[in-house]
Amino acid sequence: MSDSEDTPPVCPVGESSCLWLDEVEKLRSQIDELSELVSTDALTGLFNFRHFKTILQAEMDRSKRSGIPTSLVLVDVDHFKVVNDTYGHETGNLALKHLATILKGEVRTTDIVFRYGGEEFAMIFPETHLNLAVKVADRIREQIANSPLPIDDGEIKLTASMGASVYMKTSVLDFIDFVDSVDKYLYEAKQSGRNCICHVDYSDLRAVTEVGADERSMLFNAE
Repeated sequence: MSDSEDTPPVCPVGESSCLWLDEVEKLRSQIDELSELVSTDALTGLFNFRHFKTILQAEMDRSKRSGIPTSLVLVDVDHFKVVNDTYGHETGNLALKHLATILKGEVRTTDIVFRYGGEEFAMIFPETHLNLAVKVADRIREQIANSPLPIDDGEIKLTASMGASVYMKTSVLDFIDFVDSVDKYLYEAKQSGRNCICHVDYSDLRAVTEVGADERSMLFNAE
């Protein structure tokens, strides 16, 4: 940080108390608050979908430049409609806040958690290979299953399904296609009995990195 950043602003006319500077500081504070509101989900306090799009695209671009992969995990609460229908929407909201606390508390400091929408969450793992991201995500999945939501007359057991994939320097997918590919693995986890994580096969990733750009393009566009 430079010396100028450490120095408090000075009134241009030399007054010890400057209304203009006070107003500027107030406006700066309001801008910071508005920026946080724009990027934050009001219910869970996590980043929202709008911020997710910005951050994921930035990390994908960085992976293209650096060659270091970015992993993405989508999370969906199992049987959430049953929770809402049985206990009411207020309890459903408590369940979402409960899961948000677990997700935020279990990821590494470098990872970013979002409320993706409804009962879905997303976790971006910057500069992280898929096997490590899956290991962290699966530990979180177990933590969710072992941390029931306490309610007045008992507790509600919650589980979550997850889908995961990775974006690499060699990836040919754009933002939408990459997210859709992860969503397909999430759907696969739902179809496989829920409370599990499905992801691209590690051997498939190795195969993709062993062929050239033209061959990769043919592989992905073959369907």
